[in-house]
Amino acid sequence: MSADRIEKPWGYELHWAKTERYVGKILHIKAGHALSLQYHNMKDETIFLQTGKMLFEYEEKKGELKKWEMKPGDAYHVVPHTVHRMTAIEDCDVLEVSTPELDDVVRLEDRYGREGT
Repeated sequence: MSADRIEKPWGYELHWAKTERYVGKILHIKAGHALSLQYHNMKDETIFLQTGKMLFEYEEKKGELKKWEMKPGDAYHVVPHTVHRMTAIEDCDVLEVSTPELDDVVRLEDRYGREGT
């Protein structure tokens, strides 16, 4: 089995594991680019910053985004309904493991015109 590469406006995803129970991805985010401000209704995921520097924003209290500058080795568990966003300060590679609901994304803001999808 080989990894599937999915091009994104912010970089690309490599899907290296996909089963009925879990998914493993590498997100390559280009410096200065950001994923959507988003949340998931069912998807549960954990991210691990492998390389680069990244600003991770997440909602700790309703309506308040906390900002964390992640460095390699940092990880965060994103539970369903947690509003979050990843912005690359430098080119970065993020390992993500999650439940398999890949289409479960509610975009609140998006630099690339994909809100609401």
